[in-house]
Amino acid sequence: MPRRRAEPVTKLATHRAIEAVWRIESAKVIAHVARMVHDVGLAEELAQDALVSALEHWPDAGVPDNPGAWLMATAKNRALDRLRQEALHARKRQELGHDMDALEAHLVPDFVDALDAARADDIGDDLLRLVFTACHPVLSTDARVALTLRLLGGLTTDEIARAFLVPEPTIAQRIVRAKRTLSAAKVPFEVPQAEARAPRLASVLQVIYLIFNEGYSATAGDDWMRPALCEEALRLGRVLSGLVPGESEVHGLVALMEIQASRTHARTDAQGRPVLLLDQDRSRWDPLLIRRGLAALSAAHALGGASGPYALQAALAACHARAHRAEDTDWAQIVALYDALAQVAPSPVVELNRAVAVGMAFGPAAGLEIVDALAGDATLANYHWLPSVRGDLLAKLGRLEEARAEFKRAAAMTRNARERELLLERAHSVMQ
Repeated sequence: MPRRRAEPVTKLATHRAIEAVWRIESAKVIAHVARMVHDVGLAEELAQDALVSALEHWPDAGVPDNPGAWLMATAKNRALDRLRQEALHARKRQELGHDMDALEAHLVPDFVDALDAARADDIGDDLLRLVFTACHPVLSTDARVALTLRLLGGLTTDEIARAFLVPEPTIAQRIVRAKRTLSAAKVPFEVPQAEARAPRLASVLQVIYLIFNEGYSATAGDDWMRPALCEEALRLGRVLSGLVPGESEVHGLVALMEIQASRTHARTDAQGRPVLLLDQDRSRWDPLLIRRGLAALSAAHALGGASGPYALQAALAACHARAHRAEDTDWAQIVALYDALAQVAPSPVVELNRAVAVGMAFGPAAGLEIVDALAGDATLANYHWLPSVRGDLLAKLGRLEEARAEFKRAAAMTRNARERELLLERAHSVMQ
C-alpha cells in the first residue's frame, strides 16, 4: 500500500518538473525549430510534440540530467522528420512530370539549410528572431501580447486568458490568427536589418511593458495586481537585454520594471487592499530589485540613452526608490523629468502624471490648473485616474464636496474591484 500511495506523488512531481522545464526552455526550443522550418506555428507544434513525448517517457524513465537538451534534441528530430517527409513528397511530385533540376535547385538547398540550422547552437540569435517575429507590427497589439506570452513566456492559453480576464477561446483565436497572419504576410524569421530594427524594437518593448503594466495595475477583476505577469515581463526584458546589450532603451525598460516591481509587497495590505505610493512602508520595498534597476539605468545612461522614454520613466521611479521616506522625495526633480518626458513622448497621461508632481512640488492649485486643462481631452474621457487625481487635488484645497464627487466618478469608471473599493473609501473619508 505505501508503494501505491507513493507512485502518484512521484508522477505528480515529474509532471511539475516538466512544467517548470517547459516554462524555462520552450522559447529556446521553438526559436531553434522555427529557424529550421521557417514557420512559427509549425515550430510550436513540433515543440509541443517534444513536450508530449516528455510527458509520456519521463514519468517512467525519470527526468534527464539535461532536460532542456532532451527537449531540444527531440524537437529537432521531429523537425527533420517533417522536412524529410516534405522533401519526399516533393520528389514524388517531381517524378510525375516536373523537372528534376528544379528539385535539386530548390528542395535540396532548403534541406541542407535545415540541417545546418539543426547542427547550429546559436540560441541567442534564435531567441532574438522569435522576439521580433512574435512582436511584429503586422499583428494587432492584443495578438502580439498573446503570442509573446505563448511563445516566449511559455504560458498556456488558459493562463493567458485568466491573466487578462478574457475567455480562453478568445485568446486561442488570437493566437491562431496571429500565426496565420505571420504566415500569410510571409514575415521572415529574422532579426531586422539596422534601418528597420528601431521601429521593430519599439514594438517589442511596447509589448513587454504592456504585459508588465497589466500585472502591476490590473485593468479589471478582483485583484489589484497580477504578479505573475510582472515576473514574465521582467524575465522577457532581462533576456532581451542580454540579447541586445547595446540598446539603451532595453536597459531603460528593464530598469523601470525592476524598480517598480521592487514595490510589489508594499502595494497591498494584509487584506489585499491597495496601498498608494506615498502611504507604502518603504522598508518592504525589495532592495535587490532596486539595485538591479539602478544598475540597468546606469547601463542605459552609459550607452547615451538618458533621454529615452523608458530611461526617463526609470529615472522617475529611481527618484522614489532613493527617497527613504515619502517626505524626502525630490518632487522638483520629478517635475523636471516629466518635462523632459513630455518633450520626447508627449501624451495626456504623461501630462496628468506631471500634474501630480507639480501639485506636490508647487502646491495643489498649480497641479489642478494642469488637470483642468486636460478635462476636454477625448483620450482621457474614460480614464478613471483623471477624476481620481482631480479629487485628490481638490481635497488638498479644502474643496471637499467636489473632491467627493470626483472620487465617486472615478470609482464608477474603473473595472478593478480593489481600485473601486479604494476610491469609494476615499470619497467617504474625505468628508470625515
